[in-house]
Amino acid sequence: MNCRWMGCWRPLVACFVVGAMVPTTWGQAVPASSQGYVPTQGQAVGTAQPQSPPYQLAERSVPLPQQGRIGLQQQPNEHPLMPALRWAEQGLQEMEQGLHDYSATVMKRERVDGTVNEQECMFVKVRHRPFSVYMYFLSPPNLKGQEVIYVEGANNGKMWAHPTGIRQNLVGTVSLRPTDWLAMKGQRYPITELGVKNLVRRLLEVGSNDAKYGECEVKFLEGAKINGRACTCIQVVHPVPRRNFLFHLARIYVDQELNLPIRYEAHDWPKAPGDKPELIEEYTYLNLKVNNGFTDADFDVRNPNYRFKGR
Repeated sequence: MNCRWMGCWRPLVACFVVGAMVPTTWGQAVPASSQGYVPTQGQAVGTAQPQSPPYQLAERSVPLPQQGRIGLQQQPNEHPLMPALRWAEQGLQEMEQGLHDYSATVMKRERVDGTVNEQECMFVKVRHRPFSVYMYFLSPPNLKGQEVIYVEGANNGKMWAHPTGIRQNLVGTVSLRPTDWLAMKGQRYPITELGVKNLVRRLLEVGSNDAKYGECEVKFLEGAKINGRACTCIQVVHPVPRRNFLFHLARIYVDQELNLPIRYEAHDWPKAPGDKPELIEEYTYLNLKVNNGFTDADFDVRNPNYRFKGR
C-alpha cells in the first residue's frame, strides 16, 4: 500500500469486509501466507503482536449470551453447503440479539486490479446501532497512526479521516463519501460493509446462490487453531471454474467458544495445472472483545484520545 497523500485515499479507507462467499472467523487470529494453508489437526497460525493504539482499551467485555449452537451435520440428499448456511442463519440471529459492539485487531490482504496489496493491520471498534466504525492503523509503517471514523446517518453520509505527520498538519481532518472513487482506490469494499455481521450476511447471499449448483465440495475440519483459539474450519471448493462461482477455494474459521468467524480466506483457480491457488482476499480478527458498551464518544472525532485535527 504505497499511496501518496492527496493522490490516493486508500490509506484512510482500508476496509476488510469479506465479499467472496462465506463468513470469516472471529476471535483472536492471524493470517497465514499469501497462498493460505490446509488446516490439519491442531495446526496453528503464527501469532502477531501489533503495537497498541495510543489509548487504553476497555477492560470490561461482556460475553455473548450462550444460545443454542447449531451443528454442522448434513442431512440426507441435501446440498453440501446447507449445514454452513444453517449455521450462518442462526449465527446472524444471535448477533442481531446479543452482539451490540466489539473491538478487534484486524489483519487483511486483498488482491486489487490483479495485485495482492501489502498486509495491513488495524485496530477497530464497531457498533451495530447506529452502525459505527472507528479505525486506527497499526501497520505498515507509512500508514501507522492514521484514523478513520464512520457513523451511519452522520456527517451527510461521509466518513472522517486524517493522515499522519506533515500531511496531517497540511490537510487536517477531511470528509469523504465511502464509495467515492478516491475512497475505493485500492480497496475491494467500502467501510460501510465492514464487520462480522456483514461477513455472515455475505455468506448467506453467495452461499445461497452456490447451493443452486453442483460441483461444490465442503469439509468441516475440527482441531484448527487461530492464534491459539480452537476453531472449526469450513472449507469450500469449486473444482472447476464456472461463471456462477466467485472463488475456487474458501476457508472460514469459526471460533468454537464464541461461535463467531475469526478468519476468512478466498483463493482463485490456479492459472496453470500444478500452480497454487491465487489469493483473492484474507481477513483475520485478533483479540476480539464483544459488548464493550461503546458510546457515541467512541465514534466522535472530538474524542481527546483521538488525533483528528480541525474538528
